[in-house]
Amino acid sequence: MPRTPPARRHAPPLDMNLLVTLDALLSEGSVVGAAQRLNLSAPAMSRQLSRIRHLIGDPVLVRAGRGLVPTPRAEALRERLRTLVAEAEALVRGEDALDLSRLERTFVIRANDGFVATFGAALASHAAREAPRIRLRFAHQDREDVEALREGRVDVDVGVIGIMGPEIRLQALFHDRFVGVVRSGHPLTDAVTPESFASFPHVSVSRRGRFAGPIDEALSALGLTRSVTMAVANFADALAIVRMSDHVAAVPAHLTKPARPDLHSFELPVKTDAVAISLAWHPRFDADPAHRWLRGLMHEACAEERRKPQTRDFKQRDG
Repeated sequence: MPRTPPARRHAPPLDMNLLVTLDALLSEGSVVGAAQRLNLSAPAMSRQLSRIRHLIGDPVLVRAGRGLVPTPRAEALRERLRTLVAEAEALVRGEDALDLSRLERTFVIRANDGFVATFGAALASHAAREAPRIRLRFAHQDREDVEALREGRVDVDVGVIGIMGPEIRLQALFHDRFVGVVRSGHPLTDAVTPESFASFPHVSVSRRGRFAGPIDEALSALGLTRSVTMAVANFADALAIVRMSDHVAAVPAHLTKPARPDLHSFELPVKTDAVAISLAWHPRFDADPAHRWLRGLMHEACAEERRKPQTRDFKQRDG
């Protein structure tokens, strides 16, 4: 007697709101966080989670200690779900119907203190003219947090950016060169040689806490080493240390110029390559017209600021 094939399970009608809810749950990693993100109560979010579990036949989030972690099935859905939700949001907003005069949105720009001091005013001026209702929030750039870009908590990351992952978009805004900086009256204000440069203590600027870099390689080629006694995460801290000590710092020339008018700057006595100041974002925002406008705005503001006449803040070395 032939076997009767098992009846196919009919999936319930799809509620697109559940996909938005699932995206929030996976991004926040908690029922309470997702509820706050979507302006729902915690009990309402719990009911939504129950519906999602029934819909896809998976627990989605399971208890691990005092928190929740996604199941392998949920992890596999994460990236496709984010892309789907982003495309749906772009569809609802209308890609060809961006009205900058009525756009109300807060963009989060993660940038170091030097970028904000140098280009913040130009960005604010351009934004006020083109999109008066938008707001720019500058977030502290303490580390290269890829998850913040993936989850949309940060719109763009700006700075000297290393490899953040194959899916992260990276585009150069401009190139800058390093200069040396010491306090006024420092012995290096008279003359700088590779030997004298290496003889003083140095402070390194690195989000990853690195004490060595291209300068050390260049000195090593000359048979010299320097003593890097401190590593800080931002230029403001490095310049504050330089002001009050005999330490030497190497900082990007254009990016830090507004922050060091009272300090003595000089050409490095060794050759180093220029660094790219780049813009990074997640491809989930590629099709977002407002996000495209933001990226264009940043390119325009940086280019305009750099076109302004620049005065050298130190004398060129002889030779």
